[in-house]
Amino acid sequence: MSTVRRDYYEVLSVTKTANGEEIKKAYRKVAMQYHPDRNPGDKAAEDKFKEAAEAYEVLSDSDKRARYDRYGHAGVAGSGAGGGFNGNMDDIFSQFGDIFGEDLFGSFFGGGGQRRGGQRARGTRGSNLRVKLKLSYEEIANGVSKSIKVKKYVSCTTCSGSGAKDKGSVQNCSTCGGSGQVRKVTSTFLGQMQTVTTCPTCNGEGTTITAKCGSCKGEGRVYGEETVTIDIPAGVQEGMQLSVSGKGNAGERGGSAGDLIVLIEEEQHTQLQRDGLNVAYDLHITFPDAVFGTSVEVPTIDGRAKIKIPAGTQSGKIFRLKGKGFPAVNSYEKGDQLIHVNVWTPQHLNAEEKAMMEKLQESTNFKPNPDKSEKSFFDKVREMFS
Repeated sequence: MSTVRRDYYEVLSVTKTANGEEIKKAYRKVAMQYHPDRNPGDKAAEDKFKEAAEAYEVLSDSDKRARYDRYGHAGVAGSGAGGGFNGNMDDIFSQFGDIFGEDLFGSFFGGGGQRRGGQRARGTRGSNLRVKLKLSYEEIANGVSKSIKVKKYVSCTTCSGSGAKDKGSVQNCSTCGGSGQVRKVTSTFLGQMQTVTTCPTCNGEGTTITAKCGSCKGEGRVYGEETVTIDIPAGVQEGMQLSVSGKGNAGERGGSAGDLIVLIEEEQHTQLQRDGLNVAYDLHITFPDAVFGTSVEVPTIDGRAKIKIPAGTQSGKIFRLKGKGFPAVNSYEKGDQLIHVNVWTPQHLNAEEKAMMEKLQESTNFKPNPDKSEKSFFDKVREMFS
């Protein structure tokens, strides 16, 4: 015989227009009311607690909620909800306990760490480290693997990070009996409440050290140096940060290591300038070269390239070398190299040169007469950054 299932909004006592925060608040209220620690041995209360968990699982997920609103329970059947919550109580604590904080499943009702897998804290996590890494344009363009020496806390090799003199120098904490938690039962107007807090003697580790390691003085780590290899992807930019997991300071007494944060810096190129994915280069040519045209070599990120300067090239002309810029990180997109032509004007002339220039000055062919099709300065700038 099938059971008629209640509407999820009814289970949590919310309207269909309730927002996420209202749904979370309503679930918290229902879960506290029917929590097994408040209703020991009450099968009906346990079923309502599971029902509330199922309702929250659906209504807190925008996609599942939309399907439920349209098709009812059938819309979420087979998605991990909508077919009845068949998981055990620990599954519910693990999946939804984080919305309550430690005051409900942790310290308030005593579910805490034991509910969530029974694992004790081991040591203290190490702190993160930050290092700066300078890269050349070529390294940025192609990607590179760098090995750097990092001064930091490393795990003590004498005690393998335990902080103890030997294996016999570690024993279960006498205060918490090895659980890492201490429990206290108090009487309130709601009845007896059990609180669970981290053991103050062992800081939640469950063990204490009777004799400390002589090398690390019980910390499980010493200050030293480690060579870390960092794979830098192509296309990184100044100011970007890369995180290398577990390569920061070692934790105390076997705690996990922090991360190594790598801040990217760019070495300035002697001739090129970076602009996003593009590379800019200022090319200076003589007046005769601008008039007659010429071929010149220009530097690029990965060598040199030869370009042709057509006769009659004007100062300010921009040539584009397609694909000679920087790649985008984790993308096939690639920038260009933009070559900005500057016609060099001599600042000091001898008598012969001055006479030649005065003669040319009289020629109508040397009077400015820009082509109508010639792009303006603003059009060139707009094209450069497009």
